[in-house]
Amino acid sequence: MRTGAGDPLADVEDVLVALGTGLWHWDTDAGEVRVDAQAAHLLGLPAEPACLTEAQVRARLHPVDWNEITGVVQLAVAEGTLAEVRIRIMDERGHIVRVVRSRSRPSFDPDRKAYELTGALQEVTEPAPGTPAGRSAVTGDWRRSREAFLLDAGRALAEARSTEEVLRVAAGLSMPGFSPDGLAVFGVSGDRLSVIGHHGQPDAEADPFMDMSLSTDYPATEVVRTGRAVYLSSPQQYRSRYPMTWPLAERFGRQSWAYLPLTVAGRTMGAWMAAFTYPVAFTPDERSVLTTVARMLAQALSRAGAAETQRQLTDGLQRTMLPALGPQIPGMDIAARYVPTGGGLQVGGDWYDMIALPGGRFALVIGDVQGHDVRAAALMGQLRIALRAYASEGHRPDAVLSRASHFFHGLSESYGDPADLRFATCYYAEVDPANGTLESARAGHLDPVVRMTDGTALILATAGGLPLGIDPDSDYPTTRFALEPGDTLMLCTDGLVETGGHDLRTGWERLRVVLEEHEDGLEELADALIQTVHGPSSHHTVGPLVDRREDDIALVLLHRQGECDAGVPLPSPVRRTMMTVSQAEPARIATARQHLRDLLHDWPDEEQRDAAVLLLSELLTNVLVHTDADALLAAEVGGEPGERRIRVEVTDNGDDLPHKRRPGEMASSGRGLVLIELLADTWGVAPRGKGKSIWYELYESTPPPDAPGAAAVPADAA
Repeated sequence: MRTGAGDPLADVEDVLVALGTGLWHWDTDAGEVRVDAQAAHLLGLPAEPACLTEAQVRARLHPVDWNEITGVVQLAVAEGTLAEVRIRIMDERGHIVRVVRSRSRPSFDPDRKAYELTGALQEVTEPAPGTPAGRSAVTGDWRRSREAFLLDAGRALAEARSTEEVLRVAAGLSMPGFSPDGLAVFGVSGDRLSVIGHHGQPDAEADPFMDMSLSTDYPATEVVRTGRAVYLSSPQQYRSRYPMTWPLAERFGRQSWAYLPLTVAGRTMGAWMAAFTYPVAFTPDERSVLTTVARMLAQALSRAGAAETQRQLTDGLQRTMLPALGPQIPGMDIAARYVPTGGGLQVGGDWYDMIALPGGRFALVIGDVQGHDVRAAALMGQLRIALRAYASEGHRPDAVLSRASHFFHGLSESYGDPADLRFATCYYAEVDPANGTLESARAGHLDPVVRMTDGTALILATAGGLPLGIDPDSDYPTTRFALEPGDTLMLCTDGLVETGGHDLRTGWERLRVVLEEHEDGLEELADALIQTVHGPSSHHTVGPLVDRREDDIALVLLHRQGECDAGVPLPSPVRRTMMTVSQAEPARIATARQHLRDLLHDWPDEEQRDAAVLLLSELLTNVLVHTDADALLAAEVGGEPGERRIRVEVTDNGDDLPHKRRPGEMASSGRGLVLIELLADTWGVAPRGKGKSIWYELYESTPPPDAPGAAAVPADAA
């Protein structure tokens, strides 16, 4: 290969040897590969010129690389470009001894139907691990980098939930060895092509591409029309193939472009452009990476688009079923939230409502239809309309729920699937803003919660019946209570309590912290409660249950304005609570005891708390055992800290007044008043027309000298 002595290129072979570059020639028709000494050395053979068979050469190459050579050669001939490929050289034991880069100019003889190539081989130096070159996909193991990149890209695109997130992930992809600096995603609408997202060029510069006809002579429109990718390795190729739109692309200063179809289920939904500021040959490996990314991008955009459409539809449907809270209510503030589960179909059976009633009163309704599907949403909508109708007719809360239960039972049966009968929980309360009183009925729903002026949060134990639809003839007793100025009522569905693996107890404890410590307004409190369940803190307060299920959330907060809302603190905060213990529900005595303990949660003397609970249990038991009437409990904690008192009063309709007596050693009764006299700071009996009430008080500090004592009831009272 040495030329004449006077030729200035006479020492080319010596230069190539000095550069570690070998020359080779391959004729596929003859099946021979001629190599010089350096090329033979790089192939792991003796360093001398040789004429090898294809089988001899193939034995020195990694099997995967040999297969790729064929594709590279065919592509280079078709495009009139150089064929460049990296080849792993193997020894006799199958170990990789080096990596070489082959560059050649192939030609094809149609008569012989054979390829002929002349090219160069040069060893690729592997960089040391940890160096900047070692972190580059170009000089490292390109295939391993490609696989890792595709895995990471697929994971990131699969996790993107919106079109905006998909485009952000696509813009951040760092491809192995040939990362583009400009990206654009085109979408198709009718016969128009528009940019739905781009990266790497100013918004103003992208204006000419924002809307164009599919008949435009432009690479992206050709990709959409034909469904085939377009690769442009140089500005000359771009100019020659698309002279009409080349002036638009020229100002970006790019050197290579790849336009790939975004295809889903056989339909081309758009195109993806990757532009480079340096020349890219678009080898089969590079095209393979681009094609794979385009497929993943198309799938991600399709999923995101479908999810966004579904979310808009279902969220719009759900929210149109939910009411506006209406005009400002004198003396009251109200806030509400609805949060879909976020998984699957975002429509379910949770709802809340606010219904205007005569005389300035209004009704608050919250409920949950069983299920999380379209049928649950349909049943919810019909039930909500029925409740509104019954309330507008002027029925009391118990009658509203009784009629609603009968209606819902028939409605559920009318769907014709006996195996899929549904029920619904519901809480209905009529509110009088003038005095803060509420009269409510409950159908299998959670009890309401009240946060008192001093921040104490209590579950109000209200009377209730079966969920709607189970028994069409169910009765729903009513409960009457009052919100004091400054109190806040919370109504919610079980999604707020039980989401995140919590049961009713642990879920309530999680919410109670927020209720008692929150100091901002009502809207901020509503947001804080939702964030407790769905915000970052929810992952640090996982409940005891294995199932971290999610559910829809409906939340309503009602605040009765007080003097403290106008900037004037109340003279002394007062906590009050009431509940009824009927003859048929002796188990509610335990609920009443817990209720009193919650009311006294910050009482400093534990013995006094125990005494108050013991005396309450005695009084309630006495009513259930010795009368045929129900017992009404009213408890109140008032006074300044350090000087507070607890007053507990139990009222019944019995005619017989209690009296003290000396029970025998084996007597099973007669000790109630004795205990009251021993443990209470003061107590008494008060006739109430038909019936009576027994009360007692305990003081946080020593009672004043003139405080009424046990003498309020004569020892021989009959």
